[in-house]
Amino acid sequence: MTTASVKKTSYNWRVVDIVVAALIAIAGGVIFWAWSQGAAIVSIPMNATYPPLTGLIAGGWMIPAVLGMLIIRKPGAALFCEAVAATGELIMGSQYGTTVLISGILQGLGAELVFAAFRYRKFDLSAALLAGAGSGLFCGLNDSFLPWGWNIAYEAIDKLAYIAFTTLSGAIIAGALSWVATRGLAKTGVLSSFASRKAASEPVFN
Repeated sequence: MTTASVKKTSYNWRVVDIVVAALIAIAGGVIFWAWSQGAAIVSIPMNATYPPLTGLIAGGWMIPAVLGMLIIRKPGAALFCEAVAATGELIMGSQYGTTVLISGILQGLGAELVFAAFRYRKFDLSAALLAGAGSGLFCGLNDSFLPWGWNIAYEAIDKLAYIAFTTLSGAIIAGALSWVATRGLAKTGVLSSFASRKAASEPVFN
């Protein structure tokens, strides 16, 4: 069997991949719901100071995308986990209504495209940061320019500031924290069935 065929075979989803991805997504849905409740409170002083600052707390809604991919390491993991997590938030009663599904898909896609650019072979801190940033970028664009975006009425400069903040938030909260969480989980041995089982000993930058 050639090296190429081995790599291709490794991209096939197994039952355990689907189950764990679903669990990450379900947990993500709970995180989304809780984050939304907290964000509603924290955003009050931010809006009073400078509304685009609310982009700094957006990263919490992107964790499933980056975490799911860092653990599963299969094409589609980021998009799947983020979309299902968004569905979970909607079911639990999201204040954002059905638009949360669109947000979830776009945010998952933002992270997915970054890992795809690395051909699903790079999962170090730099990849996690870029994936989180990609998710944050798509979040900011969605909120600022699509018809249902909640800050579509912002001035152009404020939209750019908001997008910059969501991108930064995605990189730090979703990217860095998911990378740290993956290494921590790997140390416990619970990722023994995945390629990420050695995450704790992998180079920080590869």
